[in-house]
Amino acid sequence: MMELPLVVGVDGSDGSLAAVDWAVDEAARHGLPLRVVYASLWDRYEGVAWPGSPKRPSERVLAEHIVASAAERAHKRDPNVKVSTEILPQEAASALVSEGANASLLVTGSRGRGELKGLLLGSVGLAVAARAHCPVVVVRGDKAGLTGLHERILLGAGEPATTGEAARFAFREAGVRGCVLDVVRAWRRPAHETADHPLLTGEPAHRHEDQASALLDALLEEPTADHPDVRVRRATIEGPARKVLLHRSAAADLLIIGNHRRHGHFGLQLGRVAHTLLHHAECPVAVVPQRV
Repeated sequence: MMELPLVVGVDGSDGSLAAVDWAVDEAARHGLPLRVVYASLWDRYEGVAWPGSPKRPSERVLAEHIVASAAERAHKRDPNVKVSTEILPQEAASALVSEGANASLLVTGSRGRGELKGLLLGSVGLAVAARAHCPVVVVRGDKAGLTGLHERILLGAGEPATTGEAARFAFREAGVRGCVLDVVRAWRRPAHETADHPLLTGEPAHRHEDQASALLDALLEEPTADHPDVRVRRATIEGPARKVLLHRSAAADLLIIGNHRRHGHFGLQLGRVAHTLLHHAECPVAVVPQRV
């Protein structure tokens, strides 16, 4: 069976060029073809000009230039990756989500052309990460993370029911890269519980940490058996998950989290942790939907 391509969304921005570079490297690692997609509702505005406004190239011509430049950039980066292009007269986020139905992975930049400089993550990247039915990588971070210099993948371990697919994705990624997989489960002691709470007398001092460790055992059992050669380092850390993972993203090449994708549910479906990481992480972030 032919493997599904890796799809990268482009719009000519610096962010999308970084996404192309990352996507080419990822396609090469997995031996996948790369599909470069530009989407815009230019047909609604084509031919509209205000009196006295300067003449400019049509949006279609601009789109053709953008995808041709992206394809050339991809070929120069790795001539062995097979590249195809597509221009779609559709709203960008919806078009990419639809493309994800026949993709192994969707890749976007952290901020697109026309986004306000004050925005930390473009609306397209956020919407695609929330709605896609395949894994989505938002390419962001510093040079070390973008080029894979850390040789470390970071998996934020949520509940097994929402992180199983993300764990399998993380093991495959660590395996193909030949790097370490750090698996982190953050835990917090409820505010009403203190060490001298009378109702907790005689209970294990590290009850919550033990529960976090047991959750890691359940989450990692199957993917560890399937990928015995992957080096895994596990950690349970007290603190808010978004802060713990954000701090550790500075030493990772890719941060992976799960997302519970509900059938028939529209709108954004990303929680506080995902929002924080997509806006502030020091490395690319992969959001992997859990099929239910």
